[in-house]
Amino acid sequence: MAVRPFLRWPDPRLRAVCAPVGRVDDEVRRIWDDMLDSMYAMPGVGLAAPQIGVMLRLAVVDCSEGRDGAVRMADPELLAASTELAVHKEGSPNLPGVWEDVARPSWARIGYLDETGARVEREFAGLWAASALHQLDHLDGRLFIERLSPLRRRRALERARKAQRRARHEGRE
Repeated sequence: MAVRPFLRWPDPRLRAVCAPVGRVDDEVRRIWDDMLDSMYAMPGVGLAAPQIGVMLRLAVVDCSEGRDGAVRMADPELLAASTELAVHKEGSPNLPGVWEDVARPSWARIGYLDETGARVEREFAGLWAASALHQLDHLDGRLFIERLSPLRRRRALERARKAQRRARHEGRE
C-alpha cells in the first residue's frame, strides 16, 4: 500500500471517461488499498482512480468518523437519486486550494462490484451521497467545478491557478 501522487488540473486525464473493470482481482484490491492510503493522507472522504492517474472505474468513499467504514466500488453506476438537493463543501486534490458549495441529491442508490466481486446496491445519504456522486463524476471525466455557475467556476479556476503558481514559486510542485 502506498500514497500515490495526485494529477493536477488541467491534466487531460481528469477529463477522460474511465474504462470498466469488469471483475475484481488482486490488482484491483491493491489499487483500492493505494487509493485509501492516498485519500486518508489528503485527508479526504472519497477518491476516484483517475485522480491518481489510474484510468479505471474504481472509487472509494469513507465518511465515517473513525475512518473505518471504507466502501470500495468497481464499475459503480447511479441507479436512483433524490430530487431533493443538499449542499456540501467540495474540493479536490486535483485542484488544491479550491473549495466550493455544491448542490447534489441528498441520497443516491448506487450499484457496484464490491471487494469480493459481488454486485451490490447501496443507498448513500448526506455527505456519503455527495462524496459517492463526486467520485462518479470523476469516473465520467467531470470535475466538481463543472457543477458551478460559469462565474463561480472562473473564480475557482483562477484560485487554482494562483495556488499552482505559489506552489511552483515555493518549490513544492
